[in-house]
Amino acid sequence: MSAYLELFALAKDFQGPAGPTRVVDGFDLSLAKGEFVCLVGHSGCGKSTVLAMVAGLTELTSGGVVLDGREIDGPGPDRGVVFQSPSVLPWCSALQNVLLGVERVFAHGTRAERRAIATHMLERVGLGDMLERRPGELSQGERQRVGIARAFALSPKVLLLDEPFGMLDSLTRLELQDVLLELWARERQTALMVTHDVDEALYLSDRIALMTKGPHARVGEIVSIPFARPRERGAVLEHPDYYRLRAHLLEFLRAQEHGPREVAA
Repeated sequence: MSAYLELFALAKDFQGPAGPTRVVDGFDLSLAKGEFVCLVGHSGCGKSTVLAMVAGLTELTSGGVVLDGREIDGPGPDRGVVFQSPSVLPWCSALQNVLLGVERVFAHGTRAERRAIATHMLERVGLGDMLERRPGELSQGERQRVGIARAFALSPKVLLLDEPFGMLDSLTRLELQDVLLELWARERQTALMVTHDVDEALYLSDRIALMTKGPHARVGEIVSIPFARPRERGAVLEHPDYYRLRAHLLEFLRAQEHGPREVAA
């Protein structure tokens, strides 16, 4: 597998009352171009820290991130980020929120061309009739759709998703998983997504990187997902490997929390 996004020997220290704590240490992961990888682990293990380092939003203590042959040294439009909490400007309409990034990335285009890009992406996430609504007039799920549309509208090399559906109700969560998969299947950006939901990871990803609990968290295991694409939820749930893989992921997480299971003599 040729690496398009490579995370090598990532480490991150945070200063605490007793001195620095190394939250992430020796984190290695490579993604092929167009691959969808989910990062799964316990709360507080450093998943979001890893994503923030890839996004260029958090400085690395050591290690490096290479995207398409270039080492990353800060944030940039080549990485589209969707956060858990919809990061939309409340005084801007849905269209204006998406246009903010589009105008920066496609500065060479005409105003009409940029507006067409933003409008098209909002239509793709089901907000074509809500272009002029401000976030206060949108539901939590609709605001998150704006965030997803904004990230894809930039045509980034990598899509970074930090538990984007974690604050949504179950039905909205399932619906937006399908919206995300449909967009990703068309655009085929390389995607790295943080989640603590193993069912979500199984449904969305090509591979799942399981993180150790930490401190000094790193990749403990990588699991390949065999489900064919395009995916249909019912077919995934009926796949003969689904529950075996689900049990394996849960056992890894349980072992991280409580240690290896003792076997009776």
